[in-house]
Amino acid sequence: MSLDESLGADLKAMEKAGTLKSFRHITTPMDTEVAMAETGGRVLVLSSNNYLGLADHPEVVAAGKKALDEYGAGTASVRFICGTFSIHGEIEAALAKLSHTEGALSYVSCWAANTGLIPAIAGEDDALVSDALNHASLIDGCRGAKAKRLVYKHSDMKDVEAKLAEVKGARRIFVVTDGVFSMEGDIARLPEIIALAKKFGASIILDDSHGTGVMGKHGRGTAEHYGVEGQVDIITGTLGKALGGAAGGYVAGSKTLIDYLQQASRPQLFSNALPTTIAASAMKAIEILEREPGRVERLHAVTDKLRDGLKARGFKPLEGQSAIVPIIVGDTAFAIRMSKELLEAGIFITGFGYPVVPEGTARLRIQACAALSDAQIDFALATFEKVGKKLGVI
Repeated sequence: MSLDESLGADLKAMEKAGTLKSFRHITTPMDTEVAMAETGGRVLVLSSNNYLGLADHPEVVAAGKKALDEYGAGTASVRFICGTFSIHGEIEAALAKLSHTEGALSYVSCWAANTGLIPAIAGEDDALVSDALNHASLIDGCRGAKAKRLVYKHSDMKDVEAKLAEVKGARRIFVVTDGVFSMEGDIARLPEIIALAKKFGASIILDDSHGTGVMGKHGRGTAEHYGVEGQVDIITGTLGKALGGAAGGYVAGSKTLIDYLQQASRPQLFSNALPTTIAASAMKAIEILEREPGRVERLHAVTDKLRDGLKARGFKPLEGQSAIVPIIVGDTAFAIRMSKELLEAGIFITGFGYPVVPEGTARLRIQACAALSDAQIDFALATFEKVGKKLGVI
């Protein structure tokens, strides 16, 4: 078989199994409701990481337009060759302040940040102790490193301690974890991880992509949620979720770490800088986050109303305190079918299955948004109830 014939056969097998993913085409800016080409009308969005409702905020959009006029499209090269725009220094200072660290370094995505960070600082004399349910970018970052790699059972502190004891004596030891686990919606047991890291002389790498703008009273992330700001060695995150929703990522940590990454992180050395439009939009999003703490409070209230409303209707969403509310349905094909039924009823939400989540744990993942109105929440709950009864979920 030719390559295309072989790949085509794999695609047909996915289609037959009901696991083939579909891309939906949105024709308006991201908001709580969008126009969708496939439906020919507007649908309610419950699958976006637009947690604070800032993706289409007029000030965020205007900041990006202004940066395009001021700086153009970009340097057309990497930072150390063609220089760094002043906006890069500004966004990195803002991200360091938000993260309670000495410095920060921006990347074109958090995937680039994670895969650029871990291999750069974890060599063959070092060890990585990583949560089993970490995001794929952390997993790939660990795989790309020459360090010894150990995976601990999800949020199992006894296993963390055992793995740390196993690598005692390594030059550098890192505990690698998400802050908010994107598919489960639960939160890393950060205070306990900090205590174990101190006991074994390890450093912590915390990916807070789903925590920044969401967790804590002021939306400063998982560390603020637990009251341990300033006690996490390295924080990575994204500008592509709560902070404007476009793209971009960052590493925040000590000045020494940032200086080192500028010299050794391959995505930093061989990829173009973060587009200035995204940097400026994210700067404005951080400003709004600090100026309007009520957005975070509203996000928490919306999440509680969605979770409690689902429970009252017979659903069993996974427990958690983040803005992610997963409903486990088991089979990948069934999750995709249910998402299609919901779309036909006016709700855009994605069904997730293998390999995004383990076999048998396929789910629909509701992601709350501070901009959702009470009327929209009521419509969502009523629609879930109708579709859930039709498919025998409740």
